[in-house]
Amino acid sequence: MSDRKIYLEEKDIPRKWYNLAADFKNPPLPPLGPDGKPISPDMLAPVFPMNIIEQEVSTERWINIPEEIIEILYRWRPAPLRRAVYLEKYLKTPARIYYKDESVSPAGSHKPNTAVPQAWYNKQFGIKRLTTETGAGQWGSALSFACSIIGLDCKIYMVRISFDQKPMRQTMMRVWGGKCVASPSPDTNFGRKVLKETPNTPGSLGIAISEAIEDAVSDKSGKTRYSLGSVLNHVMLHQTIIGLEAKKQLESVKEKLPDVVIGCAGGGSNFAGLSFPFVCDKINGAKITIIPTEPTACPTMTKGPFAYDHGDTACMTPLLAMHTLGHGFVPQPIHAGGLRYHGMAPLVSHAIKEGLLEPRAYDQIKCYEAALLWARTEGAICAPETSHAIACAVEEAKKAKEEGKEKVILFNYSGHGLMDLVGYGKFLDGELMEYHLSKDEMDKSLEAIKDLPKP
Repeated sequence: MSDRKIYLEEKDIPRKWYNLAADFKNPPLPPLGPDGKPISPDMLAPVFPMNIIEQEVSTERWINIPEEIIEILYRWRPAPLRRAVYLEKYLKTPARIYYKDESVSPAGSHKPNTAVPQAWYNKQFGIKRLTTETGAGQWGSALSFACSIIGLDCKIYMVRISFDQKPMRQTMMRVWGGKCVASPSPDTNFGRKVLKETPNTPGSLGIAISEAIEDAVSDKSGKTRYSLGSVLNHVMLHQTIIGLEAKKQLESVKEKLPDVVIGCAGGGSNFAGLSFPFVCDKINGAKITIIPTEPTACPTMTKGPFAYDHGDTACMTPLLAMHTLGHGFVPQPIHAGGLRYHGMAPLVSHAIKEGLLEPRAYDQIKCYEAALLWARTEGAICAPETSHAIACAVEEAKKAKEEGKEKVILFNYSGHGLMDLVGYGKFLDGELMEYHLSKDEMDKSLEAIKDLPKP
C-alpha cells in the first residue's frame, strides 16, 4: 500500500531557511529609489525593522531560524506531505502526485510561516503595532494569529471585493484581535482619494498595500511598522521551510527528486516556499520542470513584461525589477483573491528570466472544475488559489499518462477553501465566467510604467 500521509518528527524540522539569492548565476537587479539609483538598507527603516531588512538584502545561503520561532511553528509544523492516490486512480495516471499540506496551520494556509517570524522580529525590535494588506484574507488571518501569539496590535486593509465576498475571514481576524477594514478605506489619505475618484472600485492589493504603508509611516511614535505577506525576499526566505520539509519527506519514502514542481503564484510566497529548494537543484543540473500558476484574469508572469515598477498603487514602495501589469492595474473580481496582484516577487521574476521556471495561466472555470474533481476524489475543499496548482497537476498527470511515463509530481496545497464557499456556490450555480486579460487592457495599464527606469 502506498504511503498516503508522510510525516516528519518534530526533531526533523528545518533549523535554517534557504536563500535562493545566494545561488543565482546572475544576481538579481537591485531595488531603485525615486532617483533611479539602488536603495540603501536604511531607506527601508521607516517601513521595516532593521533585523528584517538584514534578511531582505542578505545573500547568505542559509539563515538560522531562532529557537523561539521554531517553538511557535511546532503548533503545526512539520506539516504533512500527502500522496493523492485517489486522484491518481481516477486519472489512471502512472504519475505519483504528492502535495505539501499547508492547510493544517491555525489560519488554514501557508501564510503563518512568515507571519510568525515577521511578528517576532518586529517585537524584538521594540515595535508595538503592525499594519498590512490582505487579498482573500489568508494573510490578514495569519498575521492576526501571529500578533495575538506574540503580543502586537494589528490593522489589516482587506481588498474590498474579498472583504465583501469572504466575511468569515474578517471574523477570523477579529477572533485573533486584528482590526480589519475594507480597502480602499476612509482611514487613509490615499484610500479617500481612490474612493473619491472611483467609488465603486473592487479594490486591489496595490491599493491596500499603499494604505497599509501610509498608516505605518504616519505613526509619529515610531512604534508601527508594515508587514508584507508576499513579494519581498525575506518572505520567500521564511516560506522555504515548506520545500525543505518536502525534500526530507520524499527521501523518507525513497522517492527521487520530483519531475514536476507546481505552486500557484500571486505575489509568489507559497510557490517560492515549495519550489526554491528545488530551483537550487535545477541550477545544479537536476532535470525538473518548475511551474508557477496564475489566473488568466491577472497574467503577471505569462503576459506582463519584466520591468521596474512599484509594488503599490500610490508608488510608495521602491522600484522592483519584476514581472508586472502596471502598478495601477485592478484585476477583475475573480474569487482567487490572493492571486489578484499586479506584480510578482523579484526573486520569482528573476528565476523566470533565468529560464528556471515555466509559468502557466488558467481561467477560473477550469480551476473550479479541478477543485471539484479534487473534492470528489481526495475529499478536501481547496482554496480557489490552490485550485490553480491542482489544475496544473491534473494536466501534468494526464500528460504522463499520454506519454506512458512514471513521473513524480509535487505541488503545494497552499490552503483550504472552507471560508471561500461563496465562490464554489456561484460556480455550481453557473454564475461564474471566464476572464482573460485583453491586450488593450494590459497596454493601457502598462502606460503607468513607460517612463520608469528600464531593467
